[in-house]
Amino acid sequence: MDLPVEDERLTKRIRLPRASGSPPASHDIEGPDTEGFGFVADNDVAHGSDLYLDTVNRATLDFDFEKVCSVSSSNINVYGCLVCGKYFQGRGPHSYAYAHSIHDDHHVFINLETTKVYILPDGYGVSDPSLEDIAFVLSPSFSPFGVASLSTSAHMSKPSYDLSSKPYIPGYIGLNNIKRNDYMNVIIHSFLHVPPLRDFLLLSRLDGKQSELVKRFAALAKKLWNPRLFKSQVSPHEFLQEVGRASGGKFRLETQGDPVEFLRWLLNDLHRDLGGNKKKNSSIIFSTFQGQVRTETQQVVVRPDASENQKPVFNIDREIKATTSPFLFLAVDLPPPPLFQDAVEKNIIPQVGIHAVLAKYDGVKTQESRGQLRRFNCQQLPPYLIVHYKRFTKNNFVEEKNPTIVNFPLKAVDFRDYLSSAEQCPYIYDLLANVVHESVAGTTRDKENTVWKVQLRAGNGTGENEKWFQIQDLIVEEIRKEMIFLGETVIQIWERRQDIMRS
Repeated sequence: MDLPVEDERLTKRIRLPRASGSPPASHDIEGPDTEGFGFVADNDVAHGSDLYLDTVNRATLDFDFEKVCSVSSSNINVYGCLVCGKYFQGRGPHSYAYAHSIHDDHHVFINLETTKVYILPDGYGVSDPSLEDIAFVLSPSFSPFGVASLSTSAHMSKPSYDLSSKPYIPGYIGLNNIKRNDYMNVIIHSFLHVPPLRDFLLLSRLDGKQSELVKRFAALAKKLWNPRLFKSQVSPHEFLQEVGRASGGKFRLETQGDPVEFLRWLLNDLHRDLGGNKKKNSSIIFSTFQGQVRTETQQVVVRPDASENQKPVFNIDREIKATTSPFLFLAVDLPPPPLFQDAVEKNIIPQVGIHAVLAKYDGVKTQESRGQLRRFNCQQLPPYLIVHYKRFTKNNFVEEKNPTIVNFPLKAVDFRDYLSSAEQCPYIYDLLANVVHESVAGTTRDKENTVWKVQLRAGNGTGENEKWFQIQDLIVEEIRKEMIFLGETVIQIWERRQDIMRS
């Protein structure tokens, strides 16, 4: 009786068990429980059109989640089924992937680390050009030439298309809000649009020495900028799972948090994990975001002849302590909103200009706190300046929100006034990212009803060619430039013009 085609191929592919005492081949220990059963070696790759490749279902594939076996929860030697998208450990005759191939009649599996494709239960490798798109989605790669074009207007003029023919622009796509992680999504987007950090991650060739946090952040960056996605959105689940572990549970998927705290933690942990130390430019984080600020302090002395409303000032005849310290972002204070308003004023949202709040760092304006006078002056400004507007303050009862709107231009802000007098050249910055906060009306912070959005400059166009996108989780929409400053800004990233610095 003739065997069916499938059974005949299976008979040809399966080899007999090794003779006792024979040394194990390298491919036999590829997966668990393969002892005593010989597979075709990896270099014996099968070619042909009848390798179950017609059963591959790209619509079910999602490589954004942790690479762990769906049965054993192990992350060692995990394979993805290209038919149903589930993860299984190993490919030996006693492995979960092997059992899945027999019980569910799914035969095409990809190694999630090496991107090699195998046919199970036969155990032979497959090399077929039709599978290259799957390998690229699993592990995208970028060239220096391709990366250099991501910040140009040409990148914006060439949209990509997902499996459903939906157009999208790589880099400007939604991040899934798994439960309450929108406060982390806006920071992820902001960082992955800073060209030096973005390019470093996209071109990284991780050799295993880096921390899991760095590896997963680089993998997320490559997915976000991938021009060949199957779906025009990305889930940060794999990276955020590692964030939860590395932070000891401080930042969780199911609990609303503070993006400023997450920004501070992520900057410092990435710096440390990338081998950084206290020295300047010791990591890509320091070379991109680190500046220096000089702080002068003096003890307040109350004079008997001073009037009740007279503010204390620095006395040059008394000791002034000066310290210089590095910073990764500048925190600025918002003026308090008026306490008493009439019926008309309640409908007016208080506003302040950006230079009025940045005056904190001009070296002249003083602050009094805990019996001490302080004034600040920047000594050095980084290529990318992060500014945090302190919108929330805690008192003994509640956490208050300051609704004051900050007015700022998007281009050509000169930060020279906030540097020491030794700095004479202009420091011109353009806005790159703007994180805004939306919640219910009132002066009390309501985390449960908070929405976080990020507004990102696209490309390097100016005038009519300048585009801005607003991203709230999976919602991506182009926004008019005139609308950007109307939100309650909490975090901004400013990009320094390099052409002015070289002139």
